[in-house]
Amino acid sequence: MTRVAHVIAGAPMGGAEAFFERLCVAQHAAGDAVLAVIRRDPGRAELQIILDPIDGTSGLIYGKRSAWILTGVAPNHGRGTSLADIELAVQTEIPLPKQHLSDSYWAVAGQGVSGERRDRLTGDSQPLVPQPSRARTIAEGYGGIARFFPGGRDELAAVEEAVIDAVLGPARGRALTFEDQYGSTGGQLYELMMGHDRWLADLRPLLRPVLQRRGQWPIMCCHPYDLCTELIAREAGVIVTDVRGHRLSAPLDVHTGVTWIGYANRAIRDQVEPALRAVLRKRGLLPPTAGTVVV
Repeated sequence: MTRVAHVIAGAPMGGAEAFFERLCVAQHAAGDAVLAVIRRDPGRAELQIILDPIDGTSGLIYGKRSAWILTGVAPNHGRGTSLADIELAVQTEIPLPKQHLSDSYWAVAGQGVSGERRDRLTGDSQPLVPQPSRARTIAEGYGGIARFFPGGRDELAAVEEAVIDAVLGPARGRALTFEDQYGSTGGQLYELMMGHDRWLADLRPLLRPVLQRRGQWPIMCCHPYDLCTELIAREAGVIVTDVRGHRLSAPLDVHTGVTWIGYANRAIRDQVEPALRAVLRKRGLLPPTAGTVVV
C-alpha cells in the first residue's frame, strides 16, 4: 500500500527536500512504498514534521553523553499548529563511539510507548519499557533546573536552592538531592522516563528581563524542536507542563523559547510545583501569561 506524505519544505534543495528524498529512498529499500509530495505551500500540506537531527551535539562531540534524533509529526493546522498537536513522535539515541547499546522510543498519541534497545555489535534488539520514578519525594534523588550556558546561571541556581529549601528544609551537612546537567532536552526527557530523574525544569526564557536589566544578551533557550518528542514522555507517565502547569502549546517553529517542567509522578509534582511557582513569583520571574516566550 502506497503511503503519501505531504511535507512542508522551508529550505532549498539540499535541505528539507533532500532529507525527505533520502528518507523515502531508505524506506523504499526497506520494502515500504512511500510517495513524498513536497509542498512549498503550507496550506496544502497534510502534516507538519518537526525534527532535531542531533539534540545534544556538544556532549556527543566531546564524548561525554549520547545525543538524540528527535522527530514529531502533527496534522497541519497552519500557523496554529503546536506541540499539543503532535500525534506521532520518535526518539533515537546516538550513542558514544565506545557505547554498543542504543535506545529508541516511539509513541502514538493515546496508544502508549514502544521502545527497543539495540546492540550495535550483534544487531540484536530487545523490547524496552520506560518506568518513571515512583518515589514520592525529591529527597536523595536526581533533579533540578537546567543551566547549561553562561548568563543567568546564578539566578537559576538561586531558584533551585530556594525550591529545595522550601520543600526539604536546610541541608545541615547532608546531600539532600543530586543534579545532572544533561545538555540535551531529549536526553532530559529520557532520564525522566527511565526513572533516573524525579523532576527537571528548563526556565531559561524567563531570564530575559533579568539579563536585560544587567545589559546582557539573551541566552540560548529550549525550542519546540527540542521538545517535539515530549509526547513519548507523557505517554510513559511523565507529567510535562509549562511554567503555569498547562500542557505545552508552543507553535511548531524554530524561534519560540519554551519553558517546561517535567515531574516523574503526581506526588513529585505536588511537592515541587507550589514551591517553584512561589519562588518564581517572589523573584519576579513568573510571566503574566502562559509559559512560552518568544526570544
